[in-house]
Amino acid sequence: MEININNRPVQVAEGATILEACRSVGIEVPTLCYLKDVSQNASCGVCVVEVKGAKSLLRSCITQVTEGMEISTNSPRAMQARKVNVELLLANHPQDCLICDRNGNCELQELTHALGISARRFVRTRKELLVKDETSLSLVRNPEKCILCGRCVAVCSQMQGVKAIDFSGRGLKSKISTFLDSGLGLVACSNCGQCALVCPTGAITERSSVSEVWAALQDPGKIVLVQTAPAVRVGIGEAMGMPYGSLVTGQMVAGLRRLGFSKVFDTNFAADLTIIEEGNELLHRIRTGGELPMITSCSPGWIKFIEDFYPGLLRHLSTCKSPQQMFGAVAKTYYAEKTGVDPRSIVVVSIMPCTAKKYEAKRPEMDGAFHYWKEKLKLKDEEHFFDVDFSLTTRELARMFSESGVNFSSLPEERFDSPLGESTGAAVIFGATGGVMEAALRTAYEVYTGKTLHDVNFTSVRGFQGIKEADVNLNGTVIKVAVAHTLKNAGILLEQIKNGTSPYVFIEVMTCPGGCLGGGGQPIPTNAETREKRAESIYYDDDHKAIRKSHENPEITAIYADFLKKPLGEKSHHLLHTHYMKREY
Repeated sequence: MEININNRPVQVAEGATILEACRSVGIEVPTLCYLKDVSQNASCGVCVVEVKGAKSLLRSCITQVTEGMEISTNSPRAMQARKVNVELLLANHPQDCLICDRNGNCELQELTHALGISARRFVRTRKELLVKDETSLSLVRNPEKCILCGRCVAVCSQMQGVKAIDFSGRGLKSKISTFLDSGLGLVACSNCGQCALVCPTGAITERSSVSEVWAALQDPGKIVLVQTAPAVRVGIGEAMGMPYGSLVTGQMVAGLRRLGFSKVFDTNFAADLTIIEEGNELLHRIRTGGELPMITSCSPGWIKFIEDFYPGLLRHLSTCKSPQQMFGAVAKTYYAEKTGVDPRSIVVVSIMPCTAKKYEAKRPEMDGAFHYWKEKLKLKDEEHFFDVDFSLTTRELARMFSESGVNFSSLPEERFDSPLGESTGAAVIFGATGGVMEAALRTAYEVYTGKTLHDVNFTSVRGFQGIKEADVNLNGTVIKVAVAHTLKNAGILLEQIKNGTSPYVFIEVMTCPGGCLGGGGQPIPTNAETREKRAESIYYDDDHKAIRKSHENPEITAIYADFLKKPLGEKSHHLLHTHYMKREY
């Protein structure tokens, strides 16, 4: 249809909102609460425009265009209204930008500058100071910085189906809160961090462990090992000013060495290890009539979700720990023995695209290495240690690079250390939705059939569709598999299992949209465009790997020969597998 924007006739798609129409012809209308595919609740009033014939200004993010509509995006009335709306938000907002985690990457800060606001014109209207919520192991909520945009509520409810947070109170007492205002750590929150990704200010951030990691690096009595997840290598470059999806594995390794880590290892090694254990577990269930469908267990937000909402289906989960936790367990046992290092002096730091990994690392059962050594070294209970000591997000690693003055873009490419640094293309694709499924199928096919799989690309489980399914032919035995990303989609598959209608043998679930590459600890912004670019880099890396099947990784072969002995064996059971339980609050 034909409309008029700022005295210029333009043609736009029927059904488009004014905001979409303006952006389609290169006219930018400022927004704050609006976020495509997440939130369109029109609460902030920043996107108002003037429309001829309308009695009041219209919110462009929710108003559809009509034939012949005459719109002014930059009239004095519209511009003044936007400015006042932002000034009213600033009245109750802390003025601590210099020390805020989102300084330099804050939408409210950017908008304030863009609208030419240079002074705090209105006095504070909120009487009480809102208390910071630090109950969660993964996330920190600072309601004083909340502008009530509703993005976090929308993503938690509509994308994840968790509904851990919502609006409460009225008028000046309005705020975002948890059930009974008890705190994120005391309700059924999955720790996914998608709320932190979409928050335009610093109202929700990851719970940082940067200072603790610096302290460990500066302790001469500690051997600090670091592992990096597959999605970090396609995200950290963005945080350091490079294009979306930049594949910077070599520079990342070099940067971590500059920070002072004793050894730089690859979580991809543990992803290959996960595939061996998980693939064999699946085949064992198929052959012995075990509980099917079996569901992957490497996404900690997803594990928390099923424990909270579907505890009756926990038997369907693979018993495998996640790659992060498998790495910690073998680092403090296999690597410690191989190098003759006291495991008590080892500090394992993981760099993850995920905030839920912080929670996972402190789950009480994630201490297999301690129990492995307890009798051998006569350890006391007060000497207890976890398999993984600290989990940092991609954003936290970027902060450490900045603090230490690392010029990331000029770093040379360096390789991971051995023996926990070799990996395959199958491990790389763990970072994308469908990647765990594809990697597992590459190994399961050859183990089950005894034949070589020549085309390793299971493209039917790739892509960003919410739920994907495929039929896989294992030498005449056809199994049906499914892949879901986001917890809302996972819930759909769980309802099928609960009702006895699930046709699947194997299901992969990833908590975050797009999988780990869209994790809650990734650089901001993370949206459809950035996820697409990161996925392209992940599959490019897989295509160019010399080895693309987990069971062909020589370091995996070595750890079984030297230490674990066999998949699903006694040592594997104690170090690499775990149990899940209904969570109580």
